[in-house]
Amino acid sequence: MSLRSTLKAYPTLLRVGLAEAVAYRAEFLVWMLTMTMPLVMLALMSAVAREAPIGRFDQNGFVSYYLTTLIVRQMTGAWVVWELVREVREGTLALRLLRPIHPLVGHSADSLAAIPMRGLIVLPVAVIMLIATSGHDVTHDPWVVVIFLASLGGAWLLNFAVSATIGTLALYMESSMSIWELWLGCFMIFSGYLLPLELFPPWLERFARLLPFAYLQAVPVEILTGMHDRTSALHQLGAQYAYAAAAVLVMALVWRRGVKRFAAFGG
Repeated sequence: MSLRSTLKAYPTLLRVGLAEAVAYRAEFLVWMLTMTMPLVMLALMSAVAREAPIGRFDQNGFVSYYLTTLIVRQMTGAWVVWELVREVREGTLALRLLRPIHPLVGHSADSLAAIPMRGLIVLPVAVIMLIATSGHDVTHDPWVVVIFLASLGGAWLLNFAVSATIGTLALYMESSMSIWELWLGCFMIFSGYLLPLELFPPWLERFARLLPFAYLQAVPVEILTGMHDRTSALHQLGAQYAYAAAAVLVMALVWRRGVKRFAAFGG
């Protein structure tokens, strides 16, 4: 299918994906509620900071950080890996390959279509954060806010590409989900999801910022919570999209070779 035809069909794919998210809203809500670890960390770190600030974080600082963390995770998560692995194991990937729409394009539409539903969860969190902190720990620069919104797109793209790549590895091996679990474990440690990277020992923080995980979580959070000015935020955004472009390229290569292997073995 040509790029032009794909672009014309994409709005329809988004509408179908949104309808499915609404139809299975109970399952969707349960899935979203599994990503509440930032709230647990917020309670823990706020208690620790009750006596004195930790670095630049007082109690309000931790409220802003962890509620922004929750917002970023909700708005950028992509878990196509589960669908791809299931389709490979059940053989339904062959049916997807017969359709005119590329399977990964269809999965991307499903993932993006769920964002409005996630927004229903995110909006109250954002309001609570602004009320609790009086907006002191959130940037007031409109251009930095725009860069933050762009960073959400970059984080989603990087998340989707990695998830799709690992899901595609099911065409090569039976244990691709083990790789996903390893990726998630590294994400929890090195992305700033559980603990701000600023609170790491300096050498470990430098190491973490060289990895892609920080661009999935810490960078968007830091941009919104005022750690970066316009120039610094743009530099971070550029690095994030460079990682995302590399991940998309790897995804395309792994997919192309995997599908050839799938066809060769009579998938």
